[in-house]
Amino acid sequence: MTLFSRKLKIFSDVTVTILIWVYFILGFLFLFAPRYGWAWLRAGDREAAFQRLNQRFFSSFFRVMLRITPELDLRIQGDLSTIRSSIVISNHLSYLDPLLLVSLFEKQETIVKKTFFKVPIFSYLLRESGFIPATNGGDDSALMIRNCENIKAYLASGGNVFIFPEGTRSRTGGLGPFNKGAFSIARYCRAPIECLLIRRTNRLFLPGRFLFNTCVPNTIEVERIGSFSPDYRDPEFRLTALIREIHDLYEERLKEN
Repeated sequence: MTLFSRKLKIFSDVTVTILIWVYFILGFLFLFAPRYGWAWLRAGDREAAFQRLNQRFFSSFFRVMLRITPELDLRIQGDLSTIRSSIVISNHLSYLDPLLLVSLFEKQETIVKKTFFKVPIFSYLLRESGFIPATNGGDDSALMIRNCENIKAYLASGGNVFIFPEGTRSRTGGLGPFNKGAFSIARYCRAPIECLLIRRTNRLFLPGRFLFNTCVPNTIEVERIGSFSPDYRDPEFRLTALIREIHDLYEERLKEN
């Protein structure tokens, strides 16, 4: 890469990063905040209305990103809108991943770190959207049971709950061990599990880096790689075997690229 092309890339990275976050803040304040206000005042089902608005806001966020980021493309494999009443799991590469999954599902909930429920305004949107604070067991056991009951009712209504079973972003792009939480919730709710694979969000927004990585060919992909509907009542069913099978599936598919 020549000195000129390096400077051009730095300029692009800085410009795109500024524009994306300006849209994230001002687009929300001026284009979507009034809609949330209207939904808060008028919607019969406020949670469902907020979730629809979340999906539309983040869809617009990614449309803007695609328009202004050189050589970036987004490919959604298959019709993910047909997924209903499922625990949706995915690998986790970047902070963009949860925003991307929210943009794909009109009825969506997820489990969010407790610290985010302490952020002004943002915490209000999380609660009104029905998002679920993470628990760590112990004193939180009663809250965990209550959350599972709420999730069970939400899934029955046709909503999806997406969870990253690795629990944190991968720093290497490889797959980390799966926590059993998502699978325990699926068993408790007798819910099917849909497996999504995300590729290359970490190439656009690298862990530990504030600027977006532009001017490099990059196609972000989301693909459904498996659907599981275990017989949880079967005496032979073992949660550890299910986790191992799904983890092996992800590792096999990640080797393809």
